[in-house]
Amino acid sequence: MADGNLQVQGVGLVEIASALRVAKRSAERRANKEGWAFNEITGRGGKKRVYVTESLPAEVRAALVLASTRSVPGLQLHAAGTDDAWTDTRREAMWNRYGRAPQGHKDIAGRRLKALEAVATLVHSGRGLMDARKIVAEQLKAEGFRGGSIASLARWADDIEGAPADCRLPLLLPSYVGRSSTAEIPEDAWDIFKADYLRPSSPSATSCYERLGRIARERGWELPSLRTFERRIDTTLPRQIVVLAREGREALMRMFPAQIRDHGVFSALEAVNADGHRFDVFCKWPDGTIGRPVGVFWQCIGSGKMLARRIGQTENSDLVRLSFADMAKRYGLPGHAWMDNGRGFANKFLTGGTPTRYRFKVREDDPVGVLTALVGSENIHWATPYHGQAKPIERAFRDFADRVSKHPAFEGAYTGNRPDAKPENYGSRAVPIDEFLRVLDEEIVAHNARVGRKGGVCNGRSFDQVFNESYRDSAVPKATAEQLRTLLLCSDKVRSNSRDGSITLPGYGNRYWTDAVAPHAGQYLLVRFDPDDLHSQVSVYTLAGDFICDAPVTAAVGFADTQAGREHARARKQWQKAAQSQLDAERRMDAAKVAAQIPSPPPEELPQAAVVRGVFGRGEVRRPEPKPEALKRTGTDDANETSLGDFLKRVAQNRNAVTGFDPDNT
Repeated sequence: MADGNLQVQGVGLVEIASALRVAKRSAERRANKEGWAFNEITGRGGKKRVYVTESLPAEVRAALVLASTRSVPGLQLHAAGTDDAWTDTRREAMWNRYGRAPQGHKDIAGRRLKALEAVATLVHSGRGLMDARKIVAEQLKAEGFRGGSIASLARWADDIEGAPADCRLPLLLPSYVGRSSTAEIPEDAWDIFKADYLRPSSPSATSCYERLGRIARERGWELPSLRTFERRIDTTLPRQIVVLAREGREALMRMFPAQIRDHGVFSALEAVNADGHRFDVFCKWPDGTIGRPVGVFWQCIGSGKMLARRIGQTENSDLVRLSFADMAKRYGLPGHAWMDNGRGFANKFLTGGTPTRYRFKVREDDPVGVLTALVGSENIHWATPYHGQAKPIERAFRDFADRVSKHPAFEGAYTGNRPDAKPENYGSRAVPIDEFLRVLDEEIVAHNARVGRKGGVCNGRSFDQVFNESYRDSAVPKATAEQLRTLLLCSDKVRSNSRDGSITLPGYGNRYWTDAVAPHAGQYLLVRFDPDDLHSQVSVYTLAGDFICDAPVTAAVGFADTQAGREHARARKQWQKAAQSQLDAERRMDAAKVAAQIPSPPPEELPQAAVVRGVFGRGEVRRPEPKPEALKRTGTDDANETSLGDFLKRVAQNRNAVTGFDPDNT
């Protein structure tokens, strides 16, 4: 019915049939048979009959009032009471009682008020009070309303006699409260039942009651029914206690309403969050390993856009730092970072110096991690362990589980998200990792570009649109070249080639060289590199940490590739020519000019003798001739030999004796 004022407006056939709870055709036949007055109006769908309310039978009018959802305006049920008798305190107490009442009691009170309004409507149209009550009571009985007799209508009218209109509903609440007495449970029996029921195993109340019955028979207890125990659990034990005892702390945490966070307070890249996700797809790596890939993803919290990803066989610190490097290189450095507390994120190499990591010991002398140095210890935040609601990126992972893992390109490689949810073709195929990465990147682009987003500040826009709009107006700090180099992997010290200074990474085989590393030939160096981009360049440092250069890769070519050979020869000639030019610039004087400037040594000056030997006698000094006996050789002459010729002769004889040489036989 369009309006509750039955005296002013007519009523349609559909409303009459609904109030009488009969079919529309039945109501129409009765109206034609009894000749109800009506007016024809033209509206949408053609002409329509509107029956005059005053011409309707009394029981029909009563049924219409009872079926109406609005009170009849201007209808006077009784004489209003004085304002002094209905103080604000009394009104508040009555409505507090109404608010605490069960919904079933509130529905009964509303139905009673409608019944009294129907009686007043019939009386207002000229019916007698008792006749009107009889008609309404019969209608209530036909509807199956409990207690709708003539006497009940009179009693309800007495209950609201003298009350203002806004106090009628609480005065018509049922006064009964139901059965309140329950059978007594022995205190010891109740303690045993609670100890058995409130366990993590979550036994049923029936099994607990049966075990308690065995104990009761031994101790002579009389137990009430199982329903009594269940009712006492519901009425005396708070639900959170039951959930904590039987389901654990995580289930208890889920009972507390999740906090609604406004992501719109962050601009683009002002806050990011990261987490790892293992895909339910079997992939095959180049070395033949088959397994489910793990990805580390970074997401902008303000817009929801997925910013960077790295994929590996396990979640580790390398994936975290390299994915962060991808984000920093493309977009810039974030202001705040919310991260998972897994070992890949919370290790000291990456986030050392950050408090409350929930993992490992936090010491004052911890080294400053790479991410801590770039973002700041006060701007790194850790998500609550085992609480997915603290990481908005988990919502994106739910999309990836459907749009990536179940992609048609991976049919036969999908593993299912649970051990008991494996598809029929489980394990029939393994996707090459390159194909997986291609599909993943395509789905990430589609994920960011999908319009119609309703969460956060999207309002029907895509994540890309929200991010780009904010990114244009945000002052995002850009990462420097050295900051990006610190995010690359660092190999152990590598010894450069002693001849040309080229560097070969152990385990990878690629060779890197530039003329800047040539002076360090044969030395041990440190190399920073990206394992997914080994065909571009690596960053070379000394062992002391001084940056040398970025060395490009020197790719191997085919043995018969003449074009590559010519290019290599041309590069070598240019390098040699440049070296010769540098040498000529440094060496501005030839060797002859240098030799001409070397001074000759001065003549030797002999010192004067300090002692002079005297010569006595006149004329020539004559030495005495030795006696023949003195020239005779003795057995001890070899030890004091003074003749050089004899000495050399003996040396030759000794040499011949050692070598076996006989000069007489030559």
